[in-house]
Amino acid sequence: MNSQHIISVFDEEEKLLSAIHKVKEKGIKIAEIYTPYPVNEAIEAMGKKSRFTLAAFLFGFAGAVAVLAFLMYTAVFDWPINYGGKPTNAFPSFIVVTIVLTILTITLASLFTFSVRAKVYPGKSFVMPDERSMDDKFIMVFNKEENIAIPIDLIGLLREEGATEIIQKELQPLI
Repeated sequence: MNSQHIISVFDEEEKLLSAIHKVKEKGIKIAEIYTPYPVNEAIEAMGKKSRFTLAAFLFGFAGAVAVLAFLMYTAVFDWPINYGGKPTNAFPSFIVVTIVLTILTITLASLFTFSVRAKVYPGKSFVMPDERSMDDKFIMVFNKEENIAIPIDLIGLLREEGATEIIQKELQPLI
């Protein structure tokens, strides 16, 4: 990610959202937005859609089917025990275990999927355009190489929308 970037710093969420909409109207691609807390409008404005909920549903469905199949196999086919006149296929006794193991499956599979997708692993270097985004500032980053035809008035547009600082620098991974 060693390339030239334009980094704009905003003090307020409303100013950031206004700037995002103005920049999108001009057809300029935003590389990333950093905020001190989740801002759903910014994610939607960037056009990034997540299929994470679908993946979690599929993990849950597969987990429930696998747990029920395992319980059915062990209790009915592999080791059928008749105790107290109860039938070997006592489905209601499987429900609590199925729910708990389905939740465990969703949690572990979602954590693994998120870690792989976000490329989060121990020792990974990261890029932090401005450390103040972790405190109280809203950061919008533009990649100069992706926006070859960046309008000259981008800096003026960002200032007009309330950017307190505009920095041009090369972002390098931190270790």
